[in-house]
This record gives sequence, structure tokens and C-alpha cells, in this order.
Amino acid sequence: MTRIYLSSPHMSGLEQQYVQDAFDTNWIAPLGPHVDAFEREFAERVGAKYAAALSSGSAALHLALILAGVGPGDEVLVSSLTFSASVNPIAYVGAKPVFIDSERASWNMDPDLLVETVERKVRQGKRPAAVLPVHLYGQSADLDPILEICNRYAIPVIEDAAEALGATYKGRAPGTFGQTGVFSFNGNKIITTSGGGMLVSDDAELITHARKLATQSRDPAPHYQHSEIGYNYRLSNVLAGIGRGQLQVLEDRVQARRRNFAYYQQTIGDLPGIAFMPEAPWGRHTRWLSVITVDPVEFGSDRERLRLALEAENIEARPVWKPMHLQPVFSGCETVGGGVAAEFFARGLCLPSGSNLGEADLERVAEAVRSLRR
Repeated sequence: MTRIYLSSPHMSGLEQQYVQDAFDTNWIAPLGPHVDAFEREFAERVGAKYAAALSSGSAALHLALILAGVGPGDEVLVSSLTFSASVNPIAYVGAKPVFIDSERASWNMDPDLLVETVERKVRQGKRPAAVLPVHLYGQSADLDPILEICNRYAIPVIEDAAEALGATYKGRAPGTFGQTGVFSFNGNKIITTSGGGMLVSDDAELITHARKLATQSRDPAPHYQHSEIGYNYRLSNVLAGIGRGQLQVLEDRVQARRRNFAYYQQTIGDLPGIAFMPEAPWGRHTRWLSVITVDPVEFGSDRERLRLALEAENIEARPVWKPMHLQPVFSGCETVGGGVAAEFFARGLCLPSGSNLGEADLERVAEAVRSLRR
């Protein structure tokens, strides 16, 4: 049987004309006209004023932390239920993550716990250097209370929207509310440049500084002069061309993934013990990944047995992110709550969700899930 992947790249055919142009004009470099155009088009698409195209979402997060002035010994309040790429850059700058548990409406950072933690830290004279909410699996966190508490104490908000391109929060794109927002174009994302990321902001100086940092912090001089440490983080002109083609079909990709989710709801939603990640009332969930939870008592099998049953049918499915407060590399870090995120990990499973899945693929997945109940 042909393997069904969790979330594979989906090219439209439009990308090739931009890539060919890069070759025809010999712009095979980490700068060029497609980079400039991709930044403009992306910023317009999400509703940000400025954007910097970078080599990865992780690079964008690293620069966002530097631009926010986060440094050694600082504390950054961050979602626990996320991939490690959301947290590793905190370690890059020598800061300490403080993990905040999830709430159940969106599975994202719990605003009530965040408010309690910020106020406690301020009373202790340890005002957090930044707050980093993650918009998980294609859905925005509840940003209003997060922004309110951070604005009250002048704490920068860095939004990790790597998984949420195409989502909305009260009619706006998540990633455009904080000081900076970060997006990813990794191969499994809703659109891809094979590898790449974007940093957005309404602050022109921040983005100008980000571009400088991302090009080895070269000062404006005819010779090579550097006044601060820099990085090799710029996106190539070739990959930016892929991104321009992908951006044109973003809405199609969102609708395809939402249709996948609707299919799963219709075909396995009646099974005892199967529940779906909810769509919060404040916006649109892209369903970048269709995520279920499995109650082992009601369903008769646990999440891992279901994953293995799917694998036996050559179907890729993956557990929900293992929370960062349970990761060995971050053992000893402060955690606020943690039980909700741990529950989602224990019961959560991501089903194949690619926008290029056919009906026969979806039927195979649904049948494999249902067969475990027979």
C-alpha cells in the first residue's frame, strides 16, 4: 500500500515559474528580487507592515528574542504544549523558559495562568523579559487577555505562528498582534519553501535590524565591518520563489485541510471515546493538522495502540507534542500547571492532514480507525 503521510508538501505548479526566473537571472543567492517580493506579498497577506524572510522559523524566533532584548538570566513565559523549536531559541540567548499550561478551548497558552504568573513575577521583582504564546496546530491562542497583561507591564509579546498561517483571531491573522510574529515554511507546513521562515512586525526599525542581524550584521561600509554579532539567516532567492507560488494558493490549502477535518468528523466522530481538538469561538482554525483525542476506556484502545494500528496500514500518525515541561532537556525549568498539556499528550493523535490527500486516502485512514473498534 502507498504510504499516507501526516503532512507532505503540496506544490501548485506556480512555483516553477519563479524558480526558473531565479535561474534565468542567476539570482542564486540569499538575497534577490524574489526575497523582496515574497516579503512584501507575505506582509500584505497577513496584514503586517513589514516582513523579513529568513532561513527558518527557528531563526526568526532567535532574532525576535534578540530584538526584544532578551538575554542571559532572563525569564520567558512560553507555552508548554509545543514543539521544541519554540523553546530552543530561548536557550540560545541564555534565558530561562517558564512553561505555562494549556486551556481547553484552543489547547493554547492558558491566559488565566499567564496573568497569575506575570503578576506573581512582578511582585517578586522578576518581571518576565518576554511572553511567547504558540498558536498550535493551526489555531490562535486567546490573545486579548495575553496582550492586556503584557501591555500593563510593558512585556514584549513574541507570537509563534509557525503552525497557524491562514488562521484568524477576531478577523486578524495571529502573528500580527505582538511586537513580532514568527512563521515557518518547513516542508510539513500549510505552505512550504522546503525550509524557511518569516519574521513580521509593524515596527520598521525592528525588521531593518533583523535583516542586518540575519546577514552577519555587516555595517554599511565598502569593507567588511561588524559592530555586533550576526547570523547567516537570510532566505535564498530560489526558495523565496517557491514561497511566492505557494502563497498564491494558501486559501485553497486551508480549505482542503478543513475538508479533511470535516471528513474525519463525519466518518469517525460517532465512535465512543473519540473527540476532536475544538475550534475556539474567536477565530478560524486552519486544521493544519487534524487532531483527535482517544479515551482508552470508552474507545477500547489507547492512543499508542491506535497509532500502531495505523502504521501497520502504512499510515503515518503522530502523538500530540510532548509538553516541554516533560522533556528531559528542560527538566528543572519552572512550570505553571502542566496537567492539561500532559493529558492532551497522553490522549492526542494527529491524523494525516495534507492538502493533497484524496478521498481514497481519507477512507483508508477512517477505516483503519474504525477497524480497531470491531
